Amino acid sequence: MHDFIYKNNSLFCEDLKVQDLADRFGTPLHIYSYNTLTDHFIKLRKAFWQIEPLICYSVKANSNLAILKSLIDKGAGLDIVSGGELFRALKVGCPAKKIVYASVGKTEAEIATAIAKGILFFNVESLPELRSIDRIARRLDKVTRVAIRINPDVEAKTHKFITTGKITNKFGIDLDNAYKILLLRNKFRNVKICGLHIHIGSQITESAPFVAAIKKVADFIKRLELKGIRLEYLNIGGGLGIIYAHETPQTAQVYANEIAPLLKKTGLKIIMEPGRFIVGNAGILVTKVLYIKHTLKKKFIIVDGGMNDLIRPALYGAYHNILPVRKILRTEKADVVGPICESGDFLAKERLTACIKEGDYLAVMSTGAYGFSMSSNYNSRLRAAEVLVNKAKVSVIRKRETYTDLIHNELNFKG
Repeated sequence: MHDFIYKNNSLFCEDLKVQDLADRFGTPLHIYSYNTLTDHFIKLRKAFWQIEPLICYSVKANSNLAILKSLIDKGAGLDIVSGGELFRALKVGCPAKKIVYASVGKTEAEIATAIAKGILFFNVESLPELRSIDRIARRLDKVTRVAIRINPDVEAKTHKFITTGKITNKFGIDLDNAYKILLLRNKFRNVKICGLHIHIGSQITESAPFVAAIKKVADFIKRLELKGIRLEYLNIGGGLGIIYAHETPQTAQVYANEIAPLLKKTGLKIIMEPGRFIVGNAGILVTKVLYIKHTLKKKFIIVDGGMNDLIRPALYGAYHNILPVRKILRTEKADVVGPICESGDFLAKERLTACIKEGDYLAVMSTGAYGFSMSSNYNSRLRAAEVLVNKAKVSVIRKRETYTDLIHNELNFKG
């Protein structure tokens, strides 16, 4: 569910007309609903109330400071994957003990900073990384905590670019090698291995892959206990899917009904890392129609938002519903394309789209996750503004870039 609905043939975000927001702030424009954002977090927390997990929102999905602060204020922790995300997390006041740090390629500087700040733990992806963390912690005269990321070799049934739990993926450590590492845990004097972590992929719409992965890890935990190895945490990652087109993803409650009993049996403290589930349907991208172009074989709707604003369709053919900001019932098949000089610059292909005219606005739906966070300045395009709507109030949470912003780090040219 989300708070972008038509009222009297006009698309609204909560209590405000999307048309008015586009007129006021220009396009392309990312618009977020505060109610949708926080409601999804609260639904997840309520669904799992019996095991009281620490819900660490996945910053990579959307790292805007106002988004992070809105969730932290509701009790969320944060799942980070870089030094920049750690900087953001601390900037908005997230307690360090509510921060978990993933990524297969943490640098020495990033590791040192996270240790110094006292994060809850690192999710360790390899034996060389574990050795590096131990060495850096020893240099800093600290003992830091880690969770071993398990690769359970489970098929997530999602796009191959966003599956992470197969043995052919770069993520995590297979069960046999993880077992060997845990048997040698006392050799790492400045690291305490306190938990296990899994994350099998993203945009997963059914519970079976999660159940399979958790069962594998639960059996592994029993195997460890027979050797006297007792852990404190089980981090089950994220990956819950949302509705982009005709998907029928599980609700938070259905998901909880399937996996909460399995998690409770482990006796460990549970951490979750949802991103898309919380923020995906809380955002839209509004773009203006520049031209309607007819060729011998196609109709093209050329808009001012392109693959630099939303790369998901170009990157892996992702589907986003596209609605006219002013409701139009008559449709015609067309490609919705952007201004970037790439044939891959499209938002939709062969799509039944409203019969709109130049100057109209289109809303690209479900762009709250991996929309702005994956945007770029390709073609020296300025990145879009972002606004957050809370009932009848709107706040600019990121100003539109200027040409000065575009070149402010560039040096040594003769003008």
